Amino acid sequence: MTTNKPILVLGGTGKTGKRVVARLRDRGFTARAASRNGETTFDWHDEGTWGAALDGAGAVYMVDLVDEPVEWDPAVSVRSFCEQAVAAGVERLTLLQARTDEEAGGKSLTGSEDIVRASGLQWTILRPTWFTQNFDEGVLLDGIMAGHLRVPAGDGLEPFVDCADVADVAVASLTRDGHAGRLYELTGPEAITFGQAVAEIARATGREIRYEAVTHEQYVDDLVAVGTPGEYAELLADLIGQIRKGKNAHLSDGVQRALGREPISFAEYAENAVAEGAWRV
Repeated sequence: MTTNKPILVLGGTGKTGKRVVARLRDRGFTARAASRNGETTFDWHDEGTWGAALDGAGAVYMVDLVDEPVEWDPAVSVRSFCEQAVAAGVERLTLLQARTDEEAGGKSLTGSEDIVRASGLQWTILRPTWFTQNFDEGVLLDGIMAGHLRVPAGDGLEPFVDCADVADVAVASLTRDGHAGRLYELTGPEAITFGQAVAEIARATGREIRYEAVTHEQYVDDLVAVGTPGEYAELLADLIGQIRKGKNAHLSDGVQRALGREPISFAEYAENAVAEGAWRV
């Protein structure tokens, strides 16, 4: 793929999107960082923003709204977007989903996949596990900073994946041949418990940080007490509950197949995050 066609990155300011944008630009590609308030305006709820974002683009990195606290019907929005992408001359589309077939918050986490497969575009689907960056950029950060993380994960195992690995696979699929029609399940190299993850962060930071396994209801109450909307709290509790149930404890080789290297371990992630200034008190 040549550098003269821009690559549209939806969720361009998010955990994976901002890393995809940075890597594309480092490699000489023109990346459009698209979001509601980003460099390129894109709003899933406003089709009027789609045309300019897609204009002249050769490929798209798609992040949908499946894990957002909003109404979401991919059968309408994703189908319409794919039709517009084809009409605009887009050739490739890489879709970010989740490595689970179980609903959370009453929503399917993989509802966009069949639509993308049938779009006529050269598609690649990424199904990562929980991001390691949730501990320093996401919903787990406040607990880590407070030194006491309370979540309903029990002793369930999760092979946390680094967003850097997700972004590297995404960039490869958007810019190199050989990835069309592939589904990559992306995991880290080992499955660990939340307790082990917190202990690793404590070791890397030199701080005392405790993990407490709580119930679904206790976690929802904790979130609502600090202003989180109830529906979103239920969604997060459902997602973490899948870890408690061991839904995604098995390892996958998507990073290895796509990149020809091993994925980043949780210990490496924690050390890298500390070096970059994460969790400073």
